Amino acid sequence: MISSRTITRYMRTSQGAIHRTPVSNIAQKRCLRRDTGPRAIATSRSSRHAGRAGFLLSITIAGGVFYALGYPTTLHAEVVPTLAEVKFEKSRKKTGSKEENRDIISSQHLQVKKSWENPGVYAWGLNSGRVVAPDSDETIIKMPRRITYFDGKLIRDIKLDSNFGAAISENGDLLQWGTAFSPTCQGPTPTLRGKDLIKISLSRDRIIALSSNGNVYSVSTSQADHQSGPKPYESSWIPFWSSQSTISYRMMKPKNMGWGEKVMDISSGLEHCLILTSRGRTFSAASGTEDFPTKGQMGIPGLTWTTRPEGPYYQPHEINTLKGFNIAKIAAGDYHSLAADKQGRVFAFGDNSFGQLGFEFTPESPTIDAPSLLPIERLYKGTNQLPKVTNVAAGGTNSYFIIDASRVAGQNEEDPRGLGRITADTWACGQGITGSLGNGRWTHIQGTPTRIKAFSGLYEYDEGKSAVIPIRLAHFSVGSTHAAAIMDNVTHVGATDRSSKNDTNWGADILWWGGNEFYQLGTGKRNNVNSPTYIPPLDIVADKEKGRREEHRFQITPRKKVNIGGRNVSVEQRVECGRGVTAIYSGT
Repeated sequence: MISSRTITRYMRTSQGAIHRTPVSNIAQKRCLRRDTGPRAIATSRSSRHAGRAGFLLSITIAGGVFYALGYPTTLHAEVVPTLAEVKFEKSRKKTGSKEENRDIISSQHLQVKKSWENPGVYAWGLNSGRVVAPDSDETIIKMPRRITYFDGKLIRDIKLDSNFGAAISENGDLLQWGTAFSPTCQGPTPTLRGKDLIKISLSRDRIIALSSNGNVYSVSTSQADHQSGPKPYESSWIPFWSSQSTISYRMMKPKNMGWGEKVMDISSGLEHCLILTSRGRTFSAASGTEDFPTKGQMGIPGLTWTTRPEGPYYQPHEINTLKGFNIAKIAAGDYHSLAADKQGRVFAFGDNSFGQLGFEFTPESPTIDAPSLLPIERLYKGTNQLPKVTNVAAGGTNSYFIIDASRVAGQNEEDPRGLGRITADTWACGQGITGSLGNGRWTHIQGTPTRIKAFSGLYEYDEGKSAVIPIRLAHFSVGSTHAAAIMDNVTHVGATDRSSKNDTNWGADILWWGGNEFYQLGTGKRNNVNSPTYIPPLDIVADKEKGRREEHRFQITPRKKVNIGGRNVSVEQRVECGRGVTAIYSGT
């Protein structure tokens, strides 16, 4: 039997041995006591340490390779962005009067003011014929420039071609200039006087002029022809007294005119012209000197040089196909014609080589020599809208149709809304390779009319009528490859000394598009434009003098009775597009 004292001593001795024995010996003793378990544990631990060492070695080698392949040797700290400098808007220049304040806050107000203070003609584009700038040798005028002859003057009408120009003075006399008129001409020259002219239209080599009493005159573009051609005798205010005209001209008199009937409108192509009477009858005539129309643009089937009736070859012929339709609008392109009646129907005839008549082009029938009704209703098929043509325009190889489409109830429509609401649209057809279709595309031939989105489906709120109204086109001018349109948007020209200093005037929007080979669009660039666009103000210098750095758009001044040169006159700005040229003028 072992005593308790012996057990205690043994436990103390064993504990002391344990404290004094190295760790390695303990491991060896544990291995001797357990043959299998501890050995397996020791093996797994050693393999784990070896795996970690291999992983660390792999990372080290990969890092070295990555470094050798071009890892950046230098590291840069992230650049702290500099704080934006805050610039406060400079205080506006203090003004001494209401008018000065209006000029500073509104470019449009300044434009309207300048058009009244200094009326005249701005022109730009091709100047090889000294039409845009008669006193300059420059062949192209890139930006609007004043024709000095018209400074401070009002005119009734103006038409420009590439090598001759024509205008009607305020008192109704014809003015002509350009190299085709005279190689030595330095500016507009009065030619046909005392006829009280109100409108002119240009053919290839003649000017067709309409007087206030309905007479139609045909005048050569050449000053030499004025003297060498036959000069008719004219009646005088003295009874039974007549005298010979100072220049040669022709009279174009429609036959069988009724009592009180007179010519109300004219429109001319390169070889033909259309004549519209006050009773809605339409006549056509050869307008050139050398070429007789051959593309059906006169609207009289079978009419040629050899089959023409007796009398002058330039005599007007009534278009029998249009009898009874009460025509209200006419327009002529280079070799085609348009006529719209008061019911909103439109007829087209002449050359259709580019689809300018609104029909698909067919090589078998490139021309149509009889007025043909254009199926406008097809353009609105399935829309529950009833279209009505309100105006037409033409030029070069393009045609344009201005349409009012009224909302009507559709078949089996249970709850129609907005009945009677009018949508104003503009459609175009013909050649569009220069962008003259205005639809954002470059098209060689466009037979089916395409909508010009910039002028279609637009509305605005009219404060005077307290209603939302459609925005129509007030005026349309078409040149040989480009066009311009004045929008009939709400304008304001009633700012006075009694109104607020912030009450400013503003005009109507006007946009250009089409060919721009000779800078005729007025954008200052030469590229063609296939969608209507704005141009800068005509007088950019005056705009910058007011401290404006941003560019504003040009707006055209609507009609207003103002004081010019000490007399009260009704005046407005108008636009005319010609053959590679454009003009803005102050018209009565």
